[in-house]
Amino acid sequence: MNTAGPSARLRFTGAPALVGVVIAALTSSNGCRSTGAPAATAPAKAPAVTSNMLRDDYVGSAACAPCHGDVYKVWSNSPMHRMTRLPEQTEIRAPFDARTFQFKNDSARLEQVGATRFVRLHSATSGEHLYRVTKVIGGRYREDFAGQEVASTAPDAPVLGDPHAELILPTSYVFQTGAFRLKGYSVMVGERPGMRAGGVWNQTCIFCHNTVPYFDDVWGALHGPGGPGYQGEVVDRLLPASRRLDYTVINSGQLLAALDRETAVLGAGQGAATRAAQGAADPARAVLRRAMLEARGRFQPSHFVEVGIGCEACHGGGRQHVDDPHRVPTFAPRAAFLDVRAASGPPPTEAEWQNRTCARCHQVLFSRYGRTWEGGSRRPPEQAGGSHITSGEARDFLLGGCARAMSCATCHDPHREDSREHLAQLATPAGNGVCTGCHRELGTPAALQRHAHHDPAGAGGSCVACHMPRKNMGLGYALTRYHRIGSPTDKARVEGDRPLECAVCHGDKTVGALLDDMARLWGKSYDAAAIERLYGGREQNVLVATITRGYAHEQATAMALAGERRFQPAAAAIAHEMTGNAYPLVRLWAGMAQQALAGRLPSADVEQAAAAAGAGHAGGDSDDED
Repeated sequence: MNTAGPSARLRFTGAPALVGVVIAALTSSNGCRSTGAPAATAPAKAPAVTSNMLRDDYVGSAACAPCHGDVYKVWSNSPMHRMTRLPEQTEIRAPFDARTFQFKNDSARLEQVGATRFVRLHSATSGEHLYRVTKVIGGRYREDFAGQEVASTAPDAPVLGDPHAELILPTSYVFQTGAFRLKGYSVMVGERPGMRAGGVWNQTCIFCHNTVPYFDDVWGALHGPGGPGYQGEVVDRLLPASRRLDYTVINSGQLLAALDRETAVLGAGQGAATRAAQGAADPARAVLRRAMLEARGRFQPSHFVEVGIGCEACHGGGRQHVDDPHRVPTFAPRAAFLDVRAASGPPPTEAEWQNRTCARCHQVLFSRYGRTWEGGSRRPPEQAGGSHITSGEARDFLLGGCARAMSCATCHDPHREDSREHLAQLATPAGNGVCTGCHRELGTPAALQRHAHHDPAGAGGSCVACHMPRKNMGLGYALTRYHRIGSPTDKARVEGDRPLECAVCHGDKTVGALLDDMARLWGKSYDAAAIERLYGGREQNVLVATITRGYAHEQATAMALAGERRFQPAAAAIAHEMTGNAYPLVRLWAGMAQQALAGRLPSADVEQAAAAAGAGHAGGDSDDED
């Protein structure tokens, strides 16, 4: 959700009489668009599309199928495309067979009547409520649900409360364990006293899980600091100043006309946005503020370009390309009133534009948990480091050293689910070609040996083993790779994070032994006081010290590594966190580590035990959250 931080610099040019220009633009905004057949011969230099952000620019994924049939077919069955689904039109893995999920003193009973699914909540504090499931969310690792409260399971039962509000239901179904979990306990939230439906799905979740005009996403960036919160996101507010973009409005009248058209579609009435400019000290910001408030209160599924992630969620509105295939799509946002360029330094490369497209959604620092990697904090004025959990990968990648030369699609097929075999191979020496395409000096075993000081044919000879370490909490009950490409010897990581990244493979060593290896092999030295603060001394085992002294996200990583290696010296520290940690998600990772120490796979009982262990903790969010 937009927090109206310093996401972009807004400059308006050429608008001396703003409101008058708006009125003129509104009266001339219905120009004709050519729909004739494309020319028989492509021009020497194919022009790029000039507008791909506005609602009129979007045509829907089905328009892509005639020319891109194979890709369209694969994409249609991909988990990302199925991110949001209508329950009556999709396969649902969660069992709605009258089974009951118990959480503390509350319960959720999942029922099916005909083709309609319901969740019946019984709360010790708020009584019984019945919800008709209206949306299924996710489908790769788990399924979540949104619904409306109804009076009964009858087909014509009236909706109780706001008929336009779909609520987030409190149960998630996790595929790996075949068990239900309290919705929210997949991220770093504090203890919850019971179950309830909320917040409002169409006010919180829909911009990243469906296809909407990208124009609606950038209003917070155009407004700048101080704007109201809404769902729109631009990744720049989470990047250092040197890596941000400038969003420059070059025609204020056209911008405000576009805002008027879009807010009218949302139901605000014709001219509602422009009226907000009248008498305002800063008319443009006033209109943007009004538009954000309208989007927050009015955006409904009927306003989607399409349900789920469609082709245009990434490729931008395709109308100009469909009307004339010689017009080349671009990942850069384009509109007649907008100029987007680097705030400093060289312009974005094509790879960067692709990465920024992924980062429209994969930028998340989930929940209000305040800590990040590199010892960072989400609290201003500190610069946030990398994310600790799934869904921040694209932003993390933009923070690293390869974002101008590589795109996310270098390793990941954006149109289908990556095979586990493919990803596994990338994490071996056989996958090093992805890196040595640019780093040609490391393309021989001898050069790699000198660089890595590991057997080039062994696990330590994989580029990603060291430069993209497995230290993030994944949704699939296993650690995933941290996508901010860097080195385990980076000063910010060594002096800011626990555990030392070399512990991903060498968790049985002491802090001092790992630091001595870094000094001997790479000539690195670090601030002794910082190391003492993190671990309590060089003689400490790196994993045990992280579990006992670390922040919550660091503890989860260290426990997972100890479990994988069946490192029994960490057992007592893990057992303490299983009952003593204030974060339900960290208790879950502690429970999984305990099962791994015993040679067992994650099972449904670890979910229940992690939730039950929270009985002694107060509800609400931790002090580490902002």
